[in-house]
Amino acid sequence: MIPELGQFALTLAFGFALVQSVLPMLGASRGNLLWMRSARATSLAQMAFTLVAFAALMRSFVVSDFTVLNVVENSHSLKPLLFKIAGTWGSHEGSLLLWVLILTMFGAAVSFFGTNISEGLRARTLSVQAWISVGFFSFMLFTSNPFERVFPPPPDGQDLNPLLQDVGLAMHPPLLYIGYVGFSIVFSFAVAALIEGRVDAAWARWVRPWTLAAWISLTGGIALGSWWAYYELGWGGWWFWDPVENVSFMPWLLGTALLHSAIVTEKRDAFKSWTILLAILTFSMSLLGTFIVRSGLLTSVHAFAVDPERGLYILWLLGLSIGGSLLLFAWRAPALESGGLFRPISREAGLLVNNLLLASATGTVLFGTLYPLFVEALSGERLSVGPPFFNATFIPMMLPLVFAMAIGPFLSWKRADLAGVLQRLKFAAVLSGLTALVVWYLTEGGPVLAYLSLALAIWLFLAAVMEWTGRIRFGEVPIKEALRRVKNLPRAAHGMTMAHLGLAVAIVGFVGSTAWKSEEIVFVTPGTEISIAGFDVVFEGVERITGPNYVANRGTLIVESNGDYVTTLYPERRQYPVAQYSTTESSIRSTLAGDLYASLAEPASAEAEEQGAWTLRILYEPLVNFIWIGSAMLVLGGGLSLSDRRLRIGAPRRSARRPAAAETPAE
Repeated sequence: MIPELGQFALTLAFGFALVQSVLPMLGASRGNLLWMRSARATSLAQMAFTLVAFAALMRSFVVSDFTVLNVVENSHSLKPLLFKIAGTWGSHEGSLLLWVLILTMFGAAVSFFGTNISEGLRARTLSVQAWISVGFFSFMLFTSNPFERVFPPPPDGQDLNPLLQDVGLAMHPPLLYIGYVGFSIVFSFAVAALIEGRVDAAWARWVRPWTLAAWISLTGGIALGSWWAYYELGWGGWWFWDPVENVSFMPWLLGTALLHSAIVTEKRDAFKSWTILLAILTFSMSLLGTFIVRSGLLTSVHAFAVDPERGLYILWLLGLSIGGSLLLFAWRAPALESGGLFRPISREAGLLVNNLLLASATGTVLFGTLYPLFVEALSGERLSVGPPFFNATFIPMMLPLVFAMAIGPFLSWKRADLAGVLQRLKFAAVLSGLTALVVWYLTEGGPVLAYLSLALAIWLFLAAVMEWTGRIRFGEVPIKEALRRVKNLPRAAHGMTMAHLGLAVAIVGFVGSTAWKSEEIVFVTPGTEISIAGFDVVFEGVERITGPNYVANRGTLIVESNGDYVTTLYPERRQYPVAQYSTTESSIRSTLAGDLYASLAEPASAEAEEQGAWTLRILYEPLVNFIWIGSAMLVLGGGLSLSDRRLRIGAPRRSARRPAAAETPAE
């Protein structure tokens, strides 16, 4: 009965989406206030009924209702409760339901919190959002029903992919989906503005918080997925340029460009057409990722390899939404006013460089991702575009971006003195260069690009600190006055500084773990000793252990340094009998300086296993934890900016006291 209730709730939500897709838009065109305001009720109803459907599916997983096909294919009675819950979004149908739930939540949030948005724009925005909902509701109800029954029910389920039975990956999809789907509301704002024919500073201010919220979530989702791949897959890497990794990265790149472009639209009434185009393209990249993951084009641990007919349905939705919005843009964008003028050396110009580099980098990743698929579709030949291509094309675009990021916050609007800015940053340039030379000396040489990247990361870090301390006039005024300025500085300014610092810290991790990584893959028997990066590792052997729904061979490695005990590592090779699947569970000794990482592979033969002989992969990853620290700082910086009262939808709060002395304007 509960699955049928969920099915009925989905059908009702679909009905409300159909009404919302038409009535508010007609109301806005005819000036009918009642029809426009109907969007609030329908958007809240959509969310409520979709939430009922999602709860019904989750309940089916929790109680192991094996009359539901989705539960049979993605759960098992012995699975821990957390992973039963995570199984709700661990399949194509369940993850699609989560996608639609988040879609309706963003629509409801705009209707509830967007009370200061003009009636016409809000009605059009919610109608466009409903168009997207109609597409995905119809896709789910007609091709991907999460409540499909199976009779007679099997005695037990087939279990969820063991690779997905992990806390990190249980949280990874919801964060990614909030990011993907969050850009849908920005897309809806953009299309509504094109229909209305008006883009101004108020529009940009309404768009920025939603863009920022989606960007924060997508940043966290990508970082969490990278961390999961690092410790779970046993490969010892955190990014592999996998096509499904790329399709999450492309909206992040364009979303970052959109954040900065919207600043110019808000502050200077410029970049209007470009900001609209970025809003359309960012969500288009999210839809493209949905198509690639769900079309059956790829077989990946990240992908839902489903039948191509579903892929054709998504392709139709993709073409209609992207093609229609771009045609509308081509028609209406020339009518938008150009906005404020600026000199080639100005903050506007710096943000334009930022946008162009990010857009070009996105194009590079898009080409490298789609080219093998096109070649295979046309000729049947399988090609692999891997890290060598992306490293050779993407990284050279990012280095000038990092250089420009350090300078940008020092530039003033309309016109700026570049020579004066570089003079202020002379100390940062000298110190970053000296640090890179010291590292080169200590590491006895290495890739030139690594030292250049490290120098730029330090340059960005120091520049961000100097810009922030300059805002509060640290060292120029008494400490009490500097602290008062810290308190009065807009949170968006703190957020920008934190995000720039986070990127600099993450780059240090990227460089260290790539350029100076040590790796050994050896065939070991009990007593074998391996030396790596100053550590002596002794393989003690393997024992058999039993988990809640798996059995495992667990190795024991004693780690010493200069004769002193350091730690014991326990890498595992797990077997999941129900899923008939094996996984590698790495064991990691983490410090700020680097990770000592060990994983077991399958023995060469049954005879070798009987003799206690295994293949051991052991790595030392210098500075790798700076990646996760930097990612957390990026998320924190975004959160600080989002909490700025100036970015809330609505009028800024009034202050009864007299305003303090004018502060440096924040980004």
